[in-house]
Amino acid sequence: MITLARTKEFEVNEVLDKAIQLFWMQGYEKTSMQDLVDFMGIHRRSIYDTFGDKHVLYMKALQRYESTQYKKMRFLVEKQEPVRELIRQFLESSMRKEGEPQGCFIVNSGVELGVLDPEVASLVENSYSKTEKLLYDLVQTGQQRGELRASLEPQAISHYLMNAWLGLRTMVKTATDQGKLTSIIHTILNTLD
Repeated sequence: MITLARTKEFEVNEVLDKAIQLFWMQGYEKTSMQDLVDFMGIHRRSIYDTFGDKHVLYMKALQRYESTQYKKMRFLVEKQEPVRELIRQFLESSMRKEGEPQGCFIVNSGVELGVLDPEVASLVENSYSKTEKLLYDLVQTGQQRGELRASLEPQAISHYLMNAWLGLRTMVKTATDQGKLTSIIHTILNTLD
């Protein structure tokens, strides 16, 4: 008798995107394997066979989210628009989108697990470094084009913008006043004048 291997009845990236949503909404600790089974719509055995344990699944979800976000940020900063406008768009990307969980999955992960889990801490730190490098390049481009003051120190400004961006990505978890967030972004941009 010949036995055929069961084919996967799901698309890996689709169920991984569901895992991202659930981990993003609930965090790692509050998400059980049964929650994942129910939310992802696949069998527990399929999760283990495809992704490994809960931690491996979490890391794969976090890596996929980080990769997607980084591509969006790269696309944004590579647009041929005035640099100040690109920085505004970059900061506004922190604002909550309809249908998305509050905050940022990377920031949430760093806050929840950064001290406890070296693998998460490394991924979060690497993500922050890559994003800060994009900001550094953007500031330098603005100075080369004469759009930003030459006296600005690109390294210090990229640190500042990164900190401001992370602050906004944290604030959106509880902020109900969008006008307040817009005002903060305006103030941040004024530091570039």
